[in-house]
Amino acid sequence: MNWVPIVFLIFKVMALAIAMFYAIKWHYDQGEKGATLAMLRTGIKMTAAFLLALLMVGLMAFVVSRTLGLDLTFP
Repeated sequence: MNWVPIVFLIFKVMALAIAMFYAIKWHYDQGEKGATLAMLRTGIKMTAAFLLALLMVGLMAFVVSRTLGLDLTFP
């Protein structure tokens, strides 16, 4: 059972990476019709928003875990 969180984490990271790749690719393809610089700026903003959301979810999970009394120390 120790491998289950590792497998789920790897799966989640891969799924998010694939989704981000296709989202950026779609926006980039749409941007080829317009200004490339604006599309690059939008891609950077979306990446920053994704990283901020990822940080917030991690922080919320940590706070809820600590509130529920879960032991989060590394052995």
